[in-house]
Amino acid sequence: MRSFLFLIFGIFSGLYLSWPGILNSKNWKCFNDIIQKSAEEKISIKAVLEVSPSYFIKGKNKNVTSKIRVVADACFR
Repeated sequence: MRSFLFLIFGIFSGLYLSWPGILNSKNWKCFNDIIQKSAEEKISIKAVLEVSPSYFIKGKNKNVTSKIRVVADACFR
């Protein structure tokens, strides 16, 4: 049980250190807006500018994790 608590604490503190804005509700609204607009093929300029060129160079086989990371970087940093 103690190891599980340390694991959960480590995950949450790692997320907070990576994305300090993760606790702000305004940033979650941004995250949800980008997800909804991407489903409609309307991507925001903010999300496009946050994407690193290496993301495009690496190829087309992008998994869900890398897509979530790009959107989270755009909103939570």
